[in-house]
Amino acid sequence: LADVLEMWIGSSERNLRDVFDVARANTPCVLFFDEVDALGHKRTQLRGGGGAMRNVVNQFLTELDGASSDNEGVFVLAATNQPWDVDPALRRPGRFDRTLLVLPPDAPAREAILRSELARRPVEGIELKRIVARSEGYSGADLVHLVESAAEFAMMDAIRSGQVRMIAMRDLERAGEQIRPSTGPWFDLARNVVTFADADGSYADLRAYMKKTKRL
Repeated sequence: LADVLEMWIGSSERNLRDVFDVARANTPCVLFFDEVDALGHKRTQLRGGGGAMRNVVNQFLTELDGASSDNEGVFVLAATNQPWDVDPALRRPGRFDRTLLVLPPDAPAREAILRSELARRPVEGIELKRIVARSEGYSGADLVHLVESAAEFAMMDAIRSGQVRMIAMRDLERAGEQIRPSTGPWFDLARNVVTFADADGSYADLRAYMKKTKRL
């Protein structure tokens, strides 16, 4: 986003056009827009001073499939935590018309993430299955934070005692008592969307997951 959005009127549109021009000149090419709702926010929600951002959305649409846009060989991907804020025009056929729901890691995925993070650190007596069972709903970033916090506890303990030791199960348990899944607030927001604003069934997969995990 830093490569596109600027405070000066017209600059963001030019930057966006330049990004696509570079991609077209270097095909085959993949363009990835993270937090795409910041570039393609619903125009109906842009009030007052939102005219400049409305122009950015219009430019985005033009670059994706405008009459003068030849995107042969350019594969465009985007990610967002709030798909309901993306302008509907951006999700029409030929644009971002395929959506993949990325859920919090399940037990095997959490185990793999934790195993990878712990493998790079000195550990002993770790009961990985117990940590996995207690980390339901954690995101990948939450799990990394969990391990980093446990490492800090072990280091601080070593500083106080003067005895170097490895990361132990008690460090991970202590970290788990302080770190809560960051996905909770997101699911609270998603609950309102799937309950009151999903007339076309766009979030059917999310609704099914939330029912399965008793979040709905």
